[in-house]
Amino acid sequence: MLTTTLSDFRKDIKRYLDNVTDDYETLIINRGKDTGVVIISIDEYNSYNATQHELSSKVNESRLVSAIEKVKKGLTFEKQMIEE
Repeated sequence: MLTTTLSDFRKDIKRYLDNVTDDYETLIINRGKDTGVVIISIDEYNSYNATQHELSSKVNESRLVSAIEKVKKGLTFEKQMIEE
């Protein structure tokens, strides 16, 4: 996680944004007295949204937990795709 001030961010915006996108860093820009912004890559944002969707209902959440438990216990199998 990177932290900077708004004035330092302005001075080197390209480097900061490259770190966010290339290295999946989270950037926090302090704006004074307990305020600030967080910058994340679009990939991270999409991942958070997908996770939020998966956990948005009890049914989805229990399916996900069940699937994770099966993987941990080695209770998985492969299926071949049917080619048309």
